Amino acid sequence: MALDKQVVLDALSTVKHADLDRDVVSLDLVKELKIKRKLVHLSLRSPTPLFDEVKLLAGRCREVISALDGAPTDIEVEIEADVLGAPAANRRVLKDVRNIIAVASGKGGVAKSTSAVNIALSLRQAGARVGILDADIYGPSLPTMLTVDEEPTMGAKQRINPAVANGLFLISMGFFVPAGRAAILRGPMVSGYVSQFLANVNWPELDYLVIDYPPGTGDIQLTLSQQAPITGAVVCTTPQDVALIDVEKAVAMFDTTKIPVLGVIETMSYFTCDHGTRYHIFGEGGGAHIADRSGVPFLGEVPIDPRVARGGDDGEPIVEAHPEAEAAVAYRNISRSVAAQLALLNIERGNYLESFSLKWDAS
Repeated sequence: MALDKQVVLDALSTVKHADLDRDVVSLDLVKELKIKRKLVHLSLRSPTPLFDEVKLLAGRCREVISALDGAPTDIEVEIEADVLGAPAANRRVLKDVRNIIAVASGKGGVAKSTSAVNIALSLRQAGARVGILDADIYGPSLPTMLTVDEEPTMGAKQRINPAVANGLFLISMGFFVPAGRAAILRGPMVSGYVSQFLANVNWPELDYLVIDYPPGTGDIQLTLSQQAPITGAVVCTTPQDVALIDVEKAVAMFDTTKIPVLGVIETMSYFTCDHGTRYHIFGEGGGAHIADRSGVPFLGEVPIDPRVARGGDDGEPIVEAHPEAEAAVAYRNISRSVAAQLALLNIERGNYLESFSLKWDAS
């Protein structure tokens, strides 16, 4: 006798998506279920990219099915990403982007651009389609921090095709200002360039577009927050008090513009010496404290590692150049948390792109 469909689904309802803390049945992640005398085939979708922890879902599902009476020894479980995103029909810009992530800081010098790059690359490594927009018009850095494989080109109707760098789609003012030259622009002109990057770039279909905000809370930040349909924001800080003061301003800016803050990242958290001792050079626990005080998640801390800065200078971000490094692992974990926060936000808003009708086959 083949297993009963409901028995299998009841068993699967005990298996939780590690990042979302809900079971795969209530999340509507069961895409297909085939039960035959000698085979159970289960197909799952994940609303987040396939980080290693998410891939463990397959093993957990296989375990609960194999424990059922009458279960065959041949149990196939496959999982694919189907990243959730907000409906884009009413958008004026970025209609092919499912999620738009603002990476911001209240002040400069807190490794915000480094964090934006490593978050974007971590999402891409997990299988997502990712773009990154360098919105720091006065100090564009992303063309240096990434290895550019294809320069931006002019497409049809005077629209810009983005560059490709490290597998990311990229646009930056750095491509349009000669090396060594300053972008000397007044506020309205800067806002105009930002608007062009949002509306006049041929962004392909993306699961995530990471926008590297300039530091502070001025004209560019306001233009982005008002014109781009930002899904959520990540705020970067270092542990010392002078940086934390500005974090509150950044969180307040997003609150004012009705953009959810996905959480706070603390960079330069500590340095681990060769003997394994940790030194909290700039203080300890500041990021977690400000996140708690602001009522937003604390996404994680990134240690000091000279290879982080060196990788930014050489166009080899640490998550690719040294994936085993503690800082790289921290960025992957942060990216996983960001993806989870976005998925939960989209689930809360009912932003399922589609709902699978469970394909059932018992023979």
